[in-house]
Amino acid sequence: MINWIRSAIVNWLKQKSPLPRTPLSDFERIRHEVKACDVMLIEGRSRVSEVIKLITMSSWSHSVLYIGRLHDIEDPILRERLGEYYHGNADRQLIIESELGMGTVVRELNAYMGEHIRICRPRGLGYKDSQLVLAYAISRLGTPYDVRQIFDLGRFLFPWFIMPRRWRSSLFSARPGKSTQTVCSTMIAEAFGEIQFPILPLVKRDDGDRVQLFMRNPKLCTPSHFDYSPYFDIIKYPFLDFQHHADQRLLPWQGAATLSSEEQGMYLSAESVTPTLHDDVQ
Repeated sequence: MINWIRSAIVNWLKQKSPLPRTPLSDFERIRHEVKACDVMLIEGRSRVSEVIKLITMSSWSHSVLYIGRLHDIEDPILRERLGEYYHGNADRQLIIESELGMGTVVRELNAYMGEHIRICRPRGLGYKDSQLVLAYAISRLGTPYDVRQIFDLGRFLFPWFIMPRRWRSSLFSARPGKSTQTVCSTMIAEAFGEIQFPILPLVKRDDGDRVQLFMRNPKLCTPSHFDYSPYFDIIKYPFLDFQHHADQRLLPWQGAATLSSEEQGMYLSAESVTPTLHDDVQ
C-alpha cells in the first residue's frame, strides 16, 4: 500500500505541461557545440520542477551532465559499465542525470529536444580531470533518487529561527559522505568534487592574508549554483539570435500571431507598447 501511494505521488509530481510551440533554445546548435563534462541546465515543466524552482528561487529546476558518445569514454571498464545501462546506438550523444522516479540514469541528449537549455562549461578543465568526472558519474548509475533531500533543502532554505525544532533536518549538519541516494545537482557536484573543482566555494582569509577555499556541501548544491558559479562559463544558444539581425528592433516583433488569454497577462505585443520619450523625440 505504501509503495502504491509513493508511486502515485511520484507519477503526479512527474506530470509535465506541454512543450512551447516555439522553443527558447536552438537545440541543433546546442547538440553540435556541447562538450563532455558540460553541465546542462533545464527549465523543467513538471510539478516537481515547479517545487524546485520555488525552493531555489531560480528558473532552472534540473541539471544533467553531458558525457559524449559511448566511444568517447577512454576507460574500457567504464565503457563496459555504461553499456550495462545504455543499449542504444553507440553514436548517440548521451547525458547522465538523476531524476525523480528513475534514479541516476543515462539517456540520449535528444530527450531534451525543445526544452529551454543553458550550458555551463567548467573553465579550464583538462582532459584527465574530465575523465575522472565522467568516471564518478558513471559509477553512480543505478543510484535511487533522494526525494527526502528535496524537502530537506526546502527546510534548510527557510529562515532557521521560524522553523519548529522537530522540522530542522540534521542532514546538513554532518560531514558530507558518499550518499546511497542522490538528486540531479548533488550527483554532479560530487563528480566535480572528486577533482576539487570549485562550484560556489566559501573563500576565507586568515590573519596572514592568505586565502583558503572550503568546498560547499554537495547536498546543498542546486542547479542554479552552476549558473552563478564564476568557475563555469555560461553559454546560450537562443532560438532567435541577435547575430542574425543587425538590431534587436529587426527581430520579428511584428506579425499576425495572437496571444492566449493567459499569455496576455505576461506578454505585450509590439502594437500595445507605449512609445518611450526617446521614440517621441525622434
